Amino acid sequence: MRDLVHCFAMEAGMTEHRAGLLVMAVNEIVTNVLEHAGGTGTLRACGDERGVTVHVTDDAGTLTTEHLQRVPGPVATRGMGLWLVRQVCDEVWLDHPGGRTHLRLSMFFEDPATSSADRLSDELR
Repeated sequence: MRDLVHCFAMEAGMTEHRAGLLVMAVNEIVTNVLEHAGGTGTLRACGDERGVTVHVTDDAGTLTTEHLQRVPGPVATRGMGLWLVRQVCDEVWLDHPGGRTHLRLSMFFEDPATSSADRLSDELR
């Protein structure tokens, strides 16, 4: 799964660094499906002019917004995966169509924190 997501992201035009972040995020979500959602689900990736979006769906339907919003404690050794996903992905959506959990993770080709104006300013220095 990690290799497939990485290859898809790279072929879509993502940088190695951002593809690695996407793989890490998807790995965390898939691990949660395996550990907490009955062990089965589907993964689908698609790309567009902005970046890559990965859809992960499981039948358990147990993931909630509250789970996504939890912040791990300062000495946490587990329970950091969803927090990590929110930190590295540019967009994270959660839905429950038909009682299933559908999580959509998007990673843009370009880091939105680095605007064109910022890069231009750095280049002119």
